Amino acid sequence: MAAATGHADKEILAIRRADGESRTLASSLPRLVLEARQIAANVIHGLHGRRRAGSGESFWQYRRFVSGEPSQRVDWRRSARDDHLYVREQEWEAAHTVWIWPDRSPSMAFASKGARDSKLERALIVTFALAELLVAGGERVGIPGLINPTASRNVIDRIAQAMLHDETARPSLPPSFVPSALAEIVVLSDFWSPISEISTMLAGLSASGAHGTMVQVVDPAEETFPYSGRVEFVEPEGGEVITAGRAESWAQDYVARVALHRDQIRAETGRLDWLFTTHTTSRSAAELLLFLHAGMTTAKGSARGSVKVGAGPGGLGA
Repeated sequence: MAAATGHADKEILAIRRADGESRTLASSLPRLVLEARQIAANVIHGLHGRRRAGSGESFWQYRRFVSGEPSQRVDWRRSARDDHLYVREQEWEAAHTVWIWPDRSPSMAFASKGARDSKLERALIVTFALAELLVAGGERVGIPGLINPTASRNVIDRIAQAMLHDETARPSLPPSFVPSALAEIVVLSDFWSPISEISTMLAGLSASGAHGTMVQVVDPAEETFPYSGRVEFVEPEGGEVITAGRAESWAQDYVARVALHRDQIRAETGRLDWLFTTHTTSRSAAELLLFLHAGMTTAKGSARGSVKVGAGPGGLGA
């Protein structure tokens, strides 16, 4: 009887916790959507197309007129300065699919005093803003397990509404799916999962030839371990409790363990020609957004793998 009562108490506690988290997320989504749109608007003017010839709105280059082309394509102002006829070419904006997956598992709700947002809020802000930028640039954006690829101008609203009505489990890693070979994938997570699970996930997503970027979103406290004295650490997804009598004595081993885990992730992403970086929530969301968009507009022949942007712990690539 006691065991049954204990289980019932845990179930009631879990229901209350889930209810509170869902209400918090629902109430914060309008703010996150607004902030994402503001960030996207601030950076969109500095972004460029894919620098290939074709139909587009931005000027790319002049080239020689070829016999047989329609004469209306000739740029007569430029041609008047030379002995040849020239055509004004525009940038090519080939729509392809970008899959973005923000980790919404319980561990992402953590936020220390030094953070601007919780890890969950930051992942959602960047997801919304990146989706807005990509759709504005002619791309299609999808969320694995949530919405199919879309080029809708109200993409942020569609993602937000889908999340609000999503009653499925909140895994720490993306669900298994097969992206096209030309697709780009962006995974935003704290990646505190075992390296074996991360390796399996990467192998599945890259099997078709798709490329992607893994962003480890972390709180400042997870970088520096600023704890001392007797501290109880509660595992958010399993509920296990670990007590440290002198927490400061754990700091050195903790930092070394985090560095090892990141080295293992870098080895896996590098082997598959993917990008890996870290982002601390004390930094600007716009910084991460620019980095991600720049990575997608890099020429196909450029080097991929682990990268470092910014200086010092907690910056991109730390």
